[in-house]
Amino acid sequence: MDSRNNVEIIVIGAGIAGIATAYYLCTTYKKSSVLLVDSRQPMSFTSAQSGDNYRNWWPHPTMTDFTNHSIDLMEQIASTTSNVFNMTRRGYVLATRKKEIDDVIADLQVGYRRASPDSIRMHDAASALSYMSPDSDDWEVAPAGVDVLSNQQLIRQTFPLLSEDIANVIHIRRAGEISSQQLSQYMLEKIRNAGGKRLTASVRSIEVDRRFLLDIEGPGDIEHIRADVLVNAAGPFASDVAAMINVDLPIENIYQQKIAFDDKKRAIPRQLPFSSDLDEFEIGWTDEERALLTEDAETAWLTGPLPGGVHCRPDGGDKGTRVKLGWAFNREVSEPQQDLANEPHKHAQYPEIVMRAAAKLVPSLQTYVDDFPTRFSHYGGYYPMTRENWPLIGPLGVDGAYVAGGLSGFGSMAACAAGAICAAWITDGDVPDYASQLSLERYSDKALMAELTNAPSKGLL
Repeated sequence: MDSRNNVEIIVIGAGIAGIATAYYLCTTYKKSSVLLVDSRQPMSFTSAQSGDNYRNWWPHPTMTDFTNHSIDLMEQIASTTSNVFNMTRRGYVLATRKKEIDDVIADLQVGYRRASPDSIRMHDAASALSYMSPDSDDWEVAPAGVDVLSNQQLIRQTFPLLSEDIANVIHIRRAGEISSQQLSQYMLEKIRNAGGKRLTASVRSIEVDRRFLLDIEGPGDIEHIRADVLVNAAGPFASDVAAMINVDLPIENIYQQKIAFDDKKRAIPRQLPFSSDLDEFEIGWTDEERALLTEDAETAWLTGPLPGGVHCRPDGGDKGTRVKLGWAFNREVSEPQQDLANEPHKHAQYPEIVMRAAAKLVPSLQTYVDDFPTRFSHYGGYYPMTRENWPLIGPLGVDGAYVAGGLSGFGSMAACAAGAICAAWITDGDVPDYASQLSLERYSDKALMAELTNAPSKGLL
């Protein structure tokens, strides 16, 4: 049996979570007998559809700590690689037309309650010398915390592109964009240099004895691989892999979509931060459009109130030309498809829907509502989610088996921390104080689960 067929650690899944776990095993813990297995090329399925955004805003301090940890690790890599994965930081702009936002402030106070007392800064005057506008995308000079702009004159001055009826802006400052593809390429190179291996193959079955025996089907015949440790980082297929070792994972998959297009009309300035509309609204269909939509049971819902969360951002940095729009309005659970073209929740109307919705927030996009781009990318991927929208990282309840999954729509921003924590669990390294709350252990904590079940917001954008 060659070294590939007899390994210490096998990581199933070569998306960003699996790659990050292998990276920290190989670099921090100096493991060399690590095999990364996936039926596809690395970063070519769910991770290929990443929005490539990051933020430390969450309505719970555990998730805030988790994403802060991940951002710390990304900044370490950016510092030592001349920012090989193009990390920027203009923040997140969360906009609302509501004048009273006590509920939003309460969420901020909960999420940042372990931060410094001045992490939430209120600006209700027409000018604010203490507010740093997002003119630079340099992550090393951007402030931390969050700024709340409650004066419309200040909002118009700082974010003139937003709809004039926006009454409050919550500007999350430790937020921006990255290239998860370039980050993963850096990690894969480090894995290779440390002796880690990669195999393009499908896992057909897993037997558990004192070790794990996996039946692997690659381009040739089925072969067997033995491993001491198994890491389930299979993304939307994590539940399938867990079932092979008789573990039931509380993860469901929800298909979400995005579009991207070349901004030939220069409707969006390159300096606009990631901007999201928090408000429910109705699309202003014409009478004829409304009648057609109402006739079809599958589209009738589009004529009523729609949830907030549509977002817009320039793509590719200050020198890029593309714009990304997203809106995670789908709530229907689906079985993951190997071919995303067969996903039943892929809406043909989505590009027009998301453009109309985004134009409510950024009226300059109305030019594309009236004259839709002739070329655009309409794509999507799965949000593998627990019901509370927290990840699952740590032991699986079977000796030697671990999981790094349930990363929903925050996989690219959270992968470094997820990989580092999973690697620490495997090697008996130091895990953060909050790590047990991100593992299966949390389901034994009745108080925590009651808190999460009753939370008005789960941080889904």
